[in-house]
Amino acid sequence: MTTTLISGGSMDRDDVTWHGYWPAAPTPFTSEGGLDEDAWRALLRLYAAQGVHGVLVNGSTGEWFSQSAAERRRVAEIAVSELSGRVPVIVGVTAYTAEEAIGFARHAAEAGADGVLATPPPYVHPGPEDILAFYRQVSSATELPFMVYNWPRGVAVDISAHAGLMSRLADLDNVVAIKDSTGDWLRMLGTVEEVSDRVRVFGSFLHRRGLAVLLELGGDGNIDGGGMGAPFAVPYYEAVAAGDREAARGWVDRYAGLSSRLINPDYSGVYGAPIAQLKAAMAMLGQPGGHVRPPLLPITDPKRLDAIGAVLKESGLVEALSRDARDAGDAVDAALGRAGR
Repeated sequence: MTTTLISGGSMDRDDVTWHGYWPAAPTPFTSEGGLDEDAWRALLRLYAAQGVHGVLVNGSTGEWFSQSAAERRRVAEIAVSELSGRVPVIVGVTAYTAEEAIGFARHAAEAGADGVLATPPPYVHPGPEDILAFYRQVSSATELPFMVYNWPRGVAVDISAHAGLMSRLADLDNVVAIKDSTGDWLRMLGTVEEVSDRVRVFGSFLHRRGLAVLLELGGDGNIDGGGMGAPFAVPYYEAVAAGDREAARGWVDRYAGLSSRLINPDYSGVYGAPIAQLKAAMAMLGQPGGHVRPPLLPITDPKRLDAIGAVLKESGLVEALSRDARDAGDAVDAALGRAGR
C-alpha cells in the first residue's frame, strides 16, 4: 500500500497505515565491495513474498554510513521500483547535517517513496533544542510523512531521556511515526504512553511484555534489522490485529527463541557486529544479504559461525523457511496445472 501525500495542514498517525513487521533492509554488497543491484532486487522480492508490512531502506542495517550519496539514491530508487504499491517503502535520510538529510529526503520524494526517516545527527551529541530544530527543518523539507528515529546506540543521544521531547517532535506537522530503539524498554514504554495517540510508534514489541502493551496500551509495530524473523513476526502481528492472543503468544515465543540468542538487549550482536552477524546468517539461509562493506568485517571464525547456524536450526527458522518454500512451490505447480502447462 502506498501513502497518500497531503498538501497543507498537519499530518498525524491516521494519515498513514504503517503498522506491523518491517525489515530494516541490509544493503547487499559484492565481495569486492560494489553495490549488488541484482541481490538487492532479489532481497526486496523476498520481503514481498514473506508478506512484510513495510520496508525501511538505507537505515542503520542498510549501512548508509559506508555508501556514497549516489549509491544511497540508487538503493532508494530500486526499492521503490520493486515495492511501490505493494508495501510502504520508507527511505532513511540520516546525515551529519540537515542540508544533507534534506537532499536525500527530496530525492526520496522524487523517487516515489512513501516516507522518510532520520536519526538525530550522529557524532555531534545534539541537545534537546538542537534535535527539535533539526527535525523541524528536515521533516518540513518535503510533503512526505516523516518518522523520527531514536537510536542511542548509533548516535550517542537518547531522545526519550529528555522529558517532553518526544511529545514536541510528535507535534511537528509532517511527523507521523517514531521508531524508538532505545535500549531502555521502560523509556520506550514511556514513548508509547506519551505519543501513540498522535503518531505511530515502532518499538520493541516482539515478546510477551510487548504483546501486553500492544493489546492494552498502544504501539504499532517493529522495524527489525534484516527481517530474518519474518516467518514468525508477520503472523504474530496479524494475530495481534485479529485480537487472537493465543496465536500471538505462540508466534512471539518462536520469534523470541531466535532473536534473544542473536541480539542483546542493547541491540549489540551476540557473535559479532549485528550487521556482520545478520549477513552471515542470511548467507547460511541462502538469502541475498550480500557482504558487509568496510569498516565492518565479515564473521569468519568457524566457532562463531557454527553457533549462529545452531541458533537458526534450533529456533525452527530453517524448518519454517523450508516449509514456506515448499508451500510456494506447490502453489506455483498448482497454478501451472490449472493453466494446462
